[in-house]
Amino acid sequence: MRRRTPTAGLALALFAAVTATLTTTAASAAPAPVSAAPALAAAAPDISVTNVQAHLTQLNTIATNNGGTRRAGSAGYTASVSYVKAKLQAAGYTVTEQYCSACTYPSNNLIAEWPQGPADQVVMFGAHLDSVSAGPGINDNGSGSATLLENALVLAQQNPSMTKRVRFAWWTDEEQGLNGSEFYVNSLSATQRGYIKGYYNFDMVGSTNGGYFINRLTSTTAAPLKAYWDSLNLQPEENVEGQGRSDDYSFQQAGIPTSGYAAGASARKTTAQAAKWGGTANVAYDSCYHRSCDTTSNVSATVLNRSADGVAYAIWQLAVGGGTPTNDFSVAVSPTSGSVAPGGSTTATVNTATTSGSAQTVSLSATGAPSGVTVSFSPSSVTSGGSATMTVSASATATTGTFTITVTGAGSVTRSAAYTLTVTGTGGCTGGQLIGNSSFESGSAPWTASSGVITNSSSQAARTGSYKAWLDGYGSTHTDTLSQSVTIPAGCASYTLSFWLHIDSAETTTSVAYDKLTVQVGSTTLATYSNLNKASGYAQRSFNLAAYAGQTVTLKWTGVEDASLQTSFVIDDVTLQVG
Repeated sequence: MRRRTPTAGLALALFAAVTATLTTTAASAAPAPVSAAPALAAAAPDISVTNVQAHLTQLNTIATNNGGTRRAGSAGYTASVSYVKAKLQAAGYTVTEQYCSACTYPSNNLIAEWPQGPADQVVMFGAHLDSVSAGPGINDNGSGSATLLENALVLAQQNPSMTKRVRFAWWTDEEQGLNGSEFYVNSLSATQRGYIKGYYNFDMVGSTNGGYFINRLTSTTAAPLKAYWDSLNLQPEENVEGQGRSDDYSFQQAGIPTSGYAAGASARKTTAQAAKWGGTANVAYDSCYHRSCDTTSNVSATVLNRSADGVAYAIWQLAVGGGTPTNDFSVAVSPTSGSVAPGGSTTATVNTATTSGSAQTVSLSATGAPSGVTVSFSPSSVTSGGSATMTVSASATATTGTFTITVTGAGSVTRSAAYTLTVTGTGGCTGGQLIGNSSFESGSAPWTASSGVITNSSSQAARTGSYKAWLDGYGSTHTDTLSQSVTIPAGCASYTLSFWLHIDSAETTTSVAYDKLTVQVGSTTLATYSNLNKASGYAQRSFNLAAYAGQTVTLKWTGVEDASLQTSFVIDDVTLQVG
């Protein structure tokens, strides 16, 4: 959990005052033994606290082997991501890493989705995986990360029928200001945000002098978390200390319902809390908060166990159905739109996924194409989980305009996806080289670049002429960008973006990407390069941009450099040749 800022402190004080007027003092009954299995949670599995502790031991070892920390952007953090990712992939999750270029320490979020249940009904569970620089971060927040990992593995092992899609996330750069989760939320479209019906956050869920705190305690979203702890007679309280200080805040700001468990950080346990929960009054919930002593010995097995089982109960209540799962699948088209000129063609990929039950044969078809336009699929049927290429062809007399084509998959059920097609007014191809000032010899226009990027400095040689684009190379925390907006004509046979790239780096590692260059078309990442790709001389990089025919797009290069040891990304002779 990140430290509280002065502004956040004021908000917390106001929140506490409001909470005090709205809540009543809970009775001081002793909590039930941890072994007591509440009847209401009978359908949910018991999560082995021993297994959760084994994950914590691995995270502690990773920190020990990497300078005593798992700070975002460090080797310890990268190894933590690799450990969690390997476990999830082996269990059958769809796992992706999202590079957070806007983070203080650029590094990856880890997202894992159990591929069952409706894709537009998502329940999300998250925890930050990074630690502070001062220590290994085992309670803060190995405890939340390990709790979610073991819950994810148990869900995969039991493989129940699902009423909702379950998505797990492990965030980077939380300790620097919730940056990883904020980056993820900002990357979602409004539709994708709407799919998330609730986000649950778990940050410091094993504090040794811990309490039992729930984010937004009285909300509908919190109900399953509260129900489980109520069944243990724990009398949970609102998580006042953590308000606005962990990753649920990123989702809350986007209008997504949130809740979560916490066991407390540097605030002190009150006498009343010690009476009902045990522990020591007037002592911090976690006396090793943000310190080097936050190791495996800094975790209460009892608190951790109650948190892990409460997560399982919430998953089963929110997303697990009864009986044998029905066979179902989803259909999606990528990209979701395209343009074609009369006499031309364009393609898209139709992706299918098994959302519940077993895989099945899905036959593909399309409706809604205008006169003169044909839609074909290769192959015409797939096993759910597979993909096909959709080719849209327009005759010389095709009707112009914008149309919605419905792509349908037929199996035991019927599922569909929309594709927006624009048939342009004229045929043929206006070919040529589209990049203006491609070798940077004519000033900066039409490029948009950070100060000093387009330069004739002799410290890095141009490939041709005197000028080039030199991103980074400062040996300190720095971000440079280079971009140009280009209108790509429709109806051509080839669309090739090429540029020459030289990477010069003082980094000596052969395994850690400290400094990175990201190449994008619009919001789509074409490639990422790093200090690991350093080499003498220039190398040509080429990409097919046929998917963007008929569109105006922005080509962008973003170089992000960390706090030490320079890496220079030098670009020259950029071309976009169509014909």
